[in-house]
Amino acid sequence: MVFEVLVLLAKMREKHLRPSLSAMCLLLKLLLKRGDCAMAWKLFIDMMGKGPYPSTYIFNVMLLGFCRRGNLQVGESLLHVMTKFHREPDVYSYNILINAYCICGRSCEARAWVDLMFNRGCSPSAITFSTIINAFCKQGDMVEANKYFDYMHHKGIAPNTIIYNTLIDGFVKAKEIGRANSLYEQMREKGLIPDAVTFNILVSGHLKFGREEDADRLLWDLSVSGVLPQQSVTDVSIAWLCWAGRLDDGLSFLRDMLEKGVPPSVLAFNSIIAGYSKEGLEDKAFKAYRVMLEFGLTPSSSTCNSLLMGLCRIGMLREARELMCKMLEKGDPINRVSFTVLLDGYFKTGQMTEARDLWYEMESRAVSPDVIAYSAFINGLSKAGLVEEAYEAFGVMSRKGFVPNNFTYNSLIGGFCNCGKLSEALKLEEEMMQNGLLPDIFTTNIIIDGFCKKQKFNLAIDKFMHMYRYGLTPDIVTYNTLISGYCKVMDLSKVNVCMNEMRANGWDPDITTYNMQIHLFCRRRKVTTAIRILDELVSFGIVPNTVTYNTMINDVCLDITYTLDLAMILTAKLLKMAFVPNAVTVNSLLSNFCTQRLPQKALVWGEKLRQVSFPFDDITLKILDRASCEIQKDARMVAQSPKETSGKALFLDFFMYMTYDYLYRHRFLNTTNSQYSVEKVGYNCGSSMVKVAG
Repeated sequence: MVFEVLVLLAKMREKHLRPSLSAMCLLLKLLLKRGDCAMAWKLFIDMMGKGPYPSTYIFNVMLLGFCRRGNLQVGESLLHVMTKFHREPDVYSYNILINAYCICGRSCEARAWVDLMFNRGCSPSAITFSTIINAFCKQGDMVEANKYFDYMHHKGIAPNTIIYNTLIDGFVKAKEIGRANSLYEQMREKGLIPDAVTFNILVSGHLKFGREEDADRLLWDLSVSGVLPQQSVTDVSIAWLCWAGRLDDGLSFLRDMLEKGVPPSVLAFNSIIAGYSKEGLEDKAFKAYRVMLEFGLTPSSSTCNSLLMGLCRIGMLREARELMCKMLEKGDPINRVSFTVLLDGYFKTGQMTEARDLWYEMESRAVSPDVIAYSAFINGLSKAGLVEEAYEAFGVMSRKGFVPNNFTYNSLIGGFCNCGKLSEALKLEEEMMQNGLLPDIFTTNIIIDGFCKKQKFNLAIDKFMHMYRYGLTPDIVTYNTLISGYCKVMDLSKVNVCMNEMRANGWDPDITTYNMQIHLFCRRRKVTTAIRILDELVSFGIVPNTVTYNTMINDVCLDITYTLDLAMILTAKLLKMAFVPNAVTVNSLLSNFCTQRLPQKALVWGEKLRQVSFPFDDITLKILDRASCEIQKDARMVAQSPKETSGKALFLDFFMYMTYDYLYRHRFLNTTNSQYSVEKVGYNCGSSMVKVAG
């Protein structure tokens, strides 16, 4: 259709006929909606040369179209060039550009456009202030947000309920619940009626900070004030029950309201679905979803996102993907958040092919990635070691006008450091500062870790000292990073220096610190000292974790100089501390059986573990294959007499038994999530029903 219109336009030009402004405007809108910015720009240039001259409205249409495609530079150029054609930018022109910068996370540049707007004598609207206030609230900059709120009053523009809700939410997230309450009272004094969103924000804030009495008071005010219809009161009450962790009560309350004839609300169902999904109770989340569909309610994007987040949280990515496909087929509102949630899930489980496919599908469906989506994509690629590909995505992101945030830069810097490309990491840090972003504690810790891995300790210490120039204070991760580096090169004196400085600056060693020390002393064959450190951490109330157990077991097994008596002392201590094995423990013990030339023991225990449905990973399978090969090479191993078994082997056998016993007693925990299937969380597009196993 657009092609035919363009042909018709060309014929009109040949006959020296000038098309109407409204016709050109309609054609530009169609081209921009299709994403054909190049043709729209060509047509726009044609108008400026041959007429009709673009109106302010047409400039705004072009401005909106290019900003929506992420091309802010063209948007800026259009706004500046308007005056040359005797067209003045109006409040809509500025609002389009200000909103585009805020969406990209470039609130400082948005603020500059607001100032320019004032200087040029264009009066801002409530939408202008709402946009900039919302941007600063999202960044947590409540000082700047409040400044524009006050400026609204100065300009005589009355804030509406949406602006009050934005500020109240910002103060709640900034843990300034008192300021949020003051705004609520101010809102009531000015005759503005709070809506369900206002009460949801305040009630959740009070509950989050342990102020249940204030939450109850708000709900009482809501129920007796009559400011909201019964349905909205129901929404807030159900949300309150869900925030308080009373999900079943929330569902029961909703059913009671439905039985009394109160019309159901998507918001009420979303609260329950999100609550169950967050707790990993996907079966109950889908039951609530089924009830929602039975009442003829259309799912919102929040509904879809909650269901997808829940499935991804418990590792059901295949089911999440199938659910998304069904929802897309049915026309449910799947947005960029849905894609980002699933994308992040694929990266976390190492499914790189699926992550890439989803990213390209996102673009093919015209779902434009935002800063969060790009950051998730770049972070996933960087952690997978695909830092060059991540850097390419970073370049595309920047060219589209999106400003990378600290998280994006830190992801790339971490990727380069892990690949040993420290010079590229430092260049990125420099670029980060040039773009007005100060390196945070995460940036510095990443670079220090990179230097330590390359054993460039002088540079690591220099970076450590430079932290104070940025106004940063080293945290426990900073000290543990340095200690880890020195432990790997077995420099005990430097470890002690770091430990002393850490304590002097108010940081007590945590379980990670102790685990590194234990590993160091075990490697230096000072197991007695390692056991003393184990006793020390327990005396300080620090609970040993699985890393502690695995470190000591593996180090003791590997060193043939340890006596059986010493090994058994260690065994007794670990058992007293509630030994909790995992896959690493199993692999370590099976591997040590092979090292002790007892491959048949590894195979026997491997078979026992299969019987309790222990999930073998690639390392386990390789160890068992190695054991089988060793037996085939030397059949005499099978006939080895029990009398020939060493004390170390007895120690291994004892710990393997304890590991097997624990896994046997907890075997159902290992298989709970794997019992889900597509049939358990079904989705029927033909009807409005979701099949969920009870």
